[in-house]
Amino acid sequence: MYGKRKKLKKQGDIFILFLHPKPKASNPQSLSLYNHNRNNPFTSASKQITIFIFLFPVSSNLACRQRMAQYSNGSSSVHQGESSCLSHSVSVPPLIISYNDRIRPLLDAVDKLRHLMIMREGIQLPTIVVVGDQSSGKSSVLESLAGISLPRGQGICTRVPLIMRLQNHPDPEPELVLEYNGKKIHTDESFIAEDICTATEEIAGSGKGISKAPLTLIVKKNGVPDLTMVDLPGITRVPVKDQPEDIYDQIKDIIMEHIKPEESIILNVLSATVDFPTCESIRMSQSVDKTGMRTLAVVTKSDKAPEGLHEKVTTDDVSIGLGYVCVRNRIGNETYEEARVAEAKLFSTHPLLSKIDKSVVGIPVLAQKLVQIQAGSIARCMPEVIKQINEKLATNIAELNKMPKKLSTVAEAMTTFMQIIGQAKESLRKILLRGEYDEFPNDEKMHSTARMVEMINQFSNELHKCIGTDDTANFLIEEIKVLEESRGIGLPNFLPRAAFLSILQRKVNLISNLPVEFVMKVWDYIQVIVLAVLMHHSEHYPQLQQPIRRAGKSVVERMKDRSISWITEVVEMEKLTDYTCDAAYTTEWNKLMTQQQTFLNQVLVSDYRPATVFLEGFGKIEVGNLWEHPDVLQQAFDLKMRMTAYWKIVLRRMVDSTALYLQYGVQNLVNKEIEKETIGELMSPSGGGIERLLEESPSLSVKREKLKKSIKLLKESKDIVGSIVDSVSVSYSDQ
Repeated sequence: MYGKRKKLKKQGDIFILFLHPKPKASNPQSLSLYNHNRNNPFTSASKQITIFIFLFPVSSNLACRQRMAQYSNGSSSVHQGESSCLSHSVSVPPLIISYNDRIRPLLDAVDKLRHLMIMREGIQLPTIVVVGDQSSGKSSVLESLAGISLPRGQGICTRVPLIMRLQNHPDPEPELVLEYNGKKIHTDESFIAEDICTATEEIAGSGKGISKAPLTLIVKKNGVPDLTMVDLPGITRVPVKDQPEDIYDQIKDIIMEHIKPEESIILNVLSATVDFPTCESIRMSQSVDKTGMRTLAVVTKSDKAPEGLHEKVTTDDVSIGLGYVCVRNRIGNETYEEARVAEAKLFSTHPLLSKIDKSVVGIPVLAQKLVQIQAGSIARCMPEVIKQINEKLATNIAELNKMPKKLSTVAEAMTTFMQIIGQAKESLRKILLRGEYDEFPNDEKMHSTARMVEMINQFSNELHKCIGTDDTANFLIEEIKVLEESRGIGLPNFLPRAAFLSILQRKVNLISNLPVEFVMKVWDYIQVIVLAVLMHHSEHYPQLQQPIRRAGKSVVERMKDRSISWITEVVEMEKLTDYTCDAAYTTEWNKLMTQQQTFLNQVLVSDYRPATVFLEGFGKIEVGNLWEHPDVLQQAFDLKMRMTAYWKIVLRRMVDSTALYLQYGVQNLVNKEIEKETIGELMSPSGGGIERLLEESPSLSVKREKLKKSIKLLKESKDIVGSIVDSVSVSYSDQ
């Protein structure tokens, strides 16, 4: 890590830091910089990255300590005694020297982004969030930093998130502005507390309830630190009069929403009078910042409970990564200058509090730390904020461009409708006919040709394994019975054709339901594909989807009915007659018949009359009492072999013809039927006509307006961060 500084003259100048994979020796220049994450999130594989860091010389802390000592030594204008009073006015320097003109724009840019509600776009900003239990002294701390009076009283004083923007102002006359609900109210120090209460009542109601809607207070005053903080309602567990029963849960939700983002710095205000581990604010901050690396603790009311305070802030039982700052609350009618003098004296002369290191006591130290922490947080987060703004803007513009054009004429509507139909047809051709699935790569259901092949193979397997067509059990028994019942007056050894047809018809009847069920299953699947594609291409025109869906269902149902009628006829034709010109039938029959003599010898001639014999093509078969039918056994074997050879032809023919017919039907559906049916449905009385396209759906209209507003906000945000990057960026060359 190494750096270049440009015109480093005073606190607040810019320090350009280059990050390398292997850090070099650190720059010897004293650098008091907040860095709560050693693994900088912007370190990448690139050779070097430029980030902006703000330099705060150690001399500032030293000067601050010297000033505090000045107000607490023997020559101080504050007289010691039980009734101490200021004998004359004391000149107190500002809390901290303001940012110079080159650094102030960064904080202004963050404030502008916050005012634009950029967080609603999911982009988190670097923020100092002030939390604390009720009556912990939050208001006193913020008053001391801002130099103005805030609402005080019993119960919850802060009922809405109060965004305090403090800015050092050269004009001796302070400028105070309240912004809420689109209003901009100018006020002054005399009425600021009253005006905050009025604004709070308008936002959260006149009771004691709370609201998530923010109230912004802009304080431009000479001597205040350049800070932006979000003060949240104090934590209370027990609701008081007029407070909702779930007041604790409401407050917790608001606090967690603000402190959960990694970009948030938690300013945890703790009272010295309580045990730190028991504070609810500590528990909440620890739940989101377990290491404490983005939590700074402010201990108030140090003068009320000095015993053991030194041990509390040095032992750090609650893991406060950014350290502690102990302060004294303003008492009674003290001016802020008088309070700071008294505070400096307290921590210098009190026998217990004077033991606490002077680098962690006093409002000036707190102001200095907050400014440094804020500067480091902005430097660390701004590159990511800029990146997120650019990415979100590009995404929203692309999404808006993808949205359909708002149609204004019938001609535009007709053109759009025909484009929808054309695109849907092309998608269906790719999915159903060509087997291309680039439009739905991760949805296997839409890989149609592959699923169709799976269904056809399953159909073929079911046909061959159909119950009742087993050829091994009771071998030849059916053939013998049919032959005996088909006998007539005529020459012997002729196979009666009636016997063959009788067995064929029985076998076809057994499988007759399978082809019909298969056809219905295929068309139900095709309907899913067709509707998914139609809905996909008409998604931007919801007013069209109902008639298009009806058309898709209607045309597929019609094609399914045609296919069922056709397959039913095919089944009936197979029962009507026995015919094939396929030479495979004769080949298969001859092959099977070569085993006839061997089989007859085993059954009729063998002395032991086996219960089973092995037959090639059938395996082990049951022969039972076949020896009792020697006169028809030869004919029965012949009939069985003929039927076996022919049945293979029947099943293969049924599968092949069904697959071809379905493919033909799908092609007609895609190329002809779907377009005709869709146009007819849209133009029917129930379809509403092409004019329906001119009516943009409410959901689409809302989405369009939401994107436009988001793009407008992001463009404004981009201009804001672009202007500050231009103003603070420093060119550099590769080292």
